[in-house]
Amino acid sequence: MMPLEQVRQQLETLGLLDAAAVLENRLDRASHDGISYVEFLQDLLRVETQARRERYLKARLRLAHFPAVKRLEDFDWAFQPSIDARQIQALASLAFVAEATNILFLGPPGVGKSHLAIALGMKAVEAGFGAYFVTADRLLQDLEQAYHEHRLERRMRVYLSPKVLIVDEFGYLPLSRVAATLFFQLVSARYERGSLILTSNKGFADWGDVLGDPVIATAILDRLLHHSHVVNIRGDSYRLKDKKRAGVWGTPPATPASPGDSLGGSNLVGASGSNFDRR
Repeated sequence: MMPLEQVRQQLETLGLLDAAAVLENRLDRASHDGISYVEFLQDLLRVETQARRERYLKARLRLAHFPAVKRLEDFDWAFQPSIDARQIQALASLAFVAEATNILFLGPPGVGKSHLAIALGMKAVEAGFGAYFVTADRLLQDLEQAYHEHRLERRMRVYLSPKVLIVDEFGYLPLSRVAATLFFQLVSARYERGSLILTSNKGFADWGDVLGDPVIATAILDRLLHHSHVVNIRGDSYRLKDKKRAGVWGTPPATPASPGDSLGGSNLVGASGSNFDRR
């Protein structure tokens, strides 16, 4: 057997499959460029390291259950000028993960809440943190079923173990008493232990109606907002922008707002955060 083939087999035996696949190509390049043995070995191992990292990230992203690939680089900042891009880029540093700080994106449908939440979650995975994405409806259905089947503690661990838990579309449907209590338990268990990124179309003043109990709503918000960044997004739906340009979708007439209807409550309006922004 030729030495080249022996080396290739040895690399495969060691599990260095990507290095084995490019061995001959890298030998030819080394010979042509006259690089040293150390530089050749460094180049070969770089191929293997990069391939392994790509496989690792792909697996972690799959385990995170992101519904789509969304990145900050692809976000249309010009379409949503109410968002402070500098604040979001600062959050992308992932200091919030190390500090177990929560992020709450509030705003009407289609303004980019889920995109930003997923993008930050992907940043966390790429940095080596565990992340998990779930819609609020699916999360609470899952926990409620586990509660009735007497396996809540085991199922709760699925949502407690990731450093970043993303709960999307909270508030679209009212919750049962059991579901509201389970959500309180989850928020309490993650408090100061892991970050929660939550998107909602409801202002905090409406959470009592969503949860069916103002006391539980207050207790949940107390824990969520203690260490948090609140991003309140105002604007049109990105998904409907082409329809509006074509005149297919008109702007509905404005409805007079009643006191307390602000998405962020009396002191939480503004994309740059709130009084709860960092404590």
